[in-house]
Amino acid sequence: MSKIEEIVDALENKVSKVLHKQEVLKQTNARLSQQLEDQQQKLLEQQELIASWAEKYETLKIANSMLGSDENKRETKLKINALIRDIDHCIAQLSE
Repeated sequence: MSKIEEIVDALENKVSKVLHKQEVLKQTNARLSQQLEDQQQKLLEQQELIASWAEKYETLKIANSMLGSDENKRETKLKINALIRDIDHCIAQLSE
């Protein structure tokens, strides 16, 4: 019978170790999931900041070209034409 008891004890020890490793892995997984979520949030904030700066840059380019800068006149004209088309489209919809 002692041999069976040794086998049962060894099996209990192995099960205990596996359960402990499982718990450690659960905790690690939870920690990594939180870190991933935090990093995704930071990435989203950085993308929003980049978009904001890009919009400010485009506005500045248009303002500079309106002030007489020759560098971005073509882009400004295209932007103004696009705005005029949008306004015309809105007027047409209101007229219907």
